[in-house]
Amino acid sequence: MKSIRTAGFALLMVGGISACTTSPDQVSVTTNSDESTKVGYSFGYTLGQTNRELIGDINVDAFVTGFREAFNEADSQLTTEEMQTTLEAYQQKKENEFLEDLKTKAATNLTAGEEFLTKNAKKEGITTTESGLQYEVLEAGSGTSPTASDSVKVDYEGRLIDGTVFDSSIERGQPAVFGVSQVIAGWTEGLQLMKPGAKYRFFIPADLAYGETGNQSIEPNSVLIFDVTLMEVNPS
Repeated sequence: MKSIRTAGFALLMVGGISACTTSPDQVSVTTNSDESTKVGYSFGYTLGQTNRELIGDINVDAFVTGFREAFNEADSQLTTEEMQTTLEAYQQKKENEFLEDLKTKAATNLTAGEEFLTKNAKKEGITTTESGLQYEVLEAGSGTSPTASDSVKVDYEGRLIDGTVFDSSIERGQPAVFGVSQVIAGWTEGLQLMKPGAKYRFFIPADLAYGETGNQSIEPNSVLIFDVTLMEVNPS
């Protein structure tokens, strides 16, 4: 989650312009505008893009007024204490909304993931380990399986249960190299089942992946599906 900080908050607030309303003194900008105009517009537009989701619900007209008065060193219409209290309350509200949204997504994904894994376990060719990891052998390899202390070179694609691809070394055209014990628990266990040249499909429960917190691209309690080709094993 992005954090709103009252120190330096004025800079972030420029992002609120994303909720545009037309101001009577709105400046028109073209390729032929002078440098000062284009720099000002580019600065504002860039901040608007990067902060849109964070503070896109502010009153844009009030923002423009506040920004202009501060820039021109005019007296503030609110006291410093009033502004501080307002921004702190806004930050707290946003954090509460974020946490509530996380809880809702976690509950929804938990139910969907459990239903998916229950049905998937009954399919032909699916093996479920004691930890709950499910896997399917797409291509068998040969040789010695890696241990937790080894490093490996793999090609992979990661998907959610709705089919959304969230990560792919195949798409990047660059296989990944990492330690077997340096990844999520589902990968650490699954890789040790494979032999060089093998291709497996892993169905990883949330508690063997990113759990109740998720990460920037993975919602909490998400079941992950990976197609993994083990290209090389490098003993420690």
